[in-house]
Amino acid sequence: MSNTLELAKSLINKPSITPDDLGCQAIMIDRLKRMGFEIHPLKFGDVDNFWAVHGDSGPLFAFAGHTDVVPAGDENAWNTKPFEPTIKDGYLYGRGAADMKGGLASMVTATEKFIKENPNHKGRIAFLITSDEEGVAVNGTVKVMDYLKANEQKIDYCLLGEPSSTSSTGDVIKNGRRGSLNGVLKVNGKQGHVAYPHLAKNPIHLVSPALDDLCNQEWDNGNDYFPATSFQISNMHSGDGVTNVIPGDAHIKFNFRYSTETNKENLQKKVHEILDLHNLDYSIEWSHSGYPFLTPKGELVSACVEAIKKTKGIDTELSTSGGTSDGRFIAQEGTQVVELGPVNATIHQINESVLVQDLDDLSEIYYQVLRNIFS
Repeated sequence: MSNTLELAKSLINKPSITPDDLGCQAIMIDRLKRMGFEIHPLKFGDVDNFWAVHGDSGPLFAFAGHTDVVPAGDENAWNTKPFEPTIKDGYLYGRGAADMKGGLASMVTATEKFIKENPNHKGRIAFLITSDEEGVAVNGTVKVMDYLKANEQKIDYCLLGEPSSTSSTGDVIKNGRRGSLNGVLKVNGKQGHVAYPHLAKNPIHLVSPALDDLCNQEWDNGNDYFPATSFQISNMHSGDGVTNVIPGDAHIKFNFRYSTETNKENLQKKVHEILDLHNLDYSIEWSHSGYPFLTPKGELVSACVEAIKKTKGIDTELSTSGGTSDGRFIAQEGTQVVELGPVNATIHQINESVLVQDLDDLSEIYYQVLRNIFS
């Protein structure tokens, strides 16, 4: 059993469902202390975080990730027990194997190898670890970034171990993410009997043409890195479930995944313009999940691309697809951010798993990234 596999198993063994860490970070901290890292535990509310640094000056490279996992779901539906790491047919099974305890283990062992060979390396290596990525994400990475800013520490390069790969570890890396804007729309009508529609105002009928316009609106054309901004209705509700009453109001939840070609203010303005054109009596509650970010080709992207090529012999693809990650908090400070981790085919699923060999390959890729950054 490799050091990476052994560490991954010890982390998976902890049922650290958001926001509970349950000792995962203590395992990592113990390994980092042995390497000479300076550890800063940072607990905010019920969330455990830590910031660890090795080195005194120069460019700051940080590994970032999370020890929390999503619930296992119906444990009887698993072929193995979700929090008892099991190796079967070359795969490591367990909740968090891919998202992202396998990545955390690879980060630690890669760093151990690098520091052993380069005890007086250039620059600084850091770890930014939280237990609040899979949840509301208010007391995790965003608070650690506030702490770093208050202490005048800026991350130059950040590599998140999120499962970015599609078919083989390293085939895809995320060098950006789309922004996410949410809206809860309430359209007011007038309740009444379905047999007397002239005495009522059906909010579903009133809002339908506006929703059609929103769905067919071209928000932007995207760019070389991002697809066009998308608008999606995620939920609609109206009425009391009976067939003979026209409802008094309608509630629609929607989401924008938007590119760097627009911003949340422009999207909000256009939505209001379309709704106003239809003379609706409405209100909207807006919430913003994350700004888009992009790390163009440069030092960090090149370091990752070259590390993957040397380790796996493949050319990686740069992508900004998928959901949000804690990279959105880190990139706001001007940091170059890349997500590079295991295959994501089973994340958040029953029987989550990762190839054992992929963990060792990922550790070697991370090691090569460190060499490329600090050479």
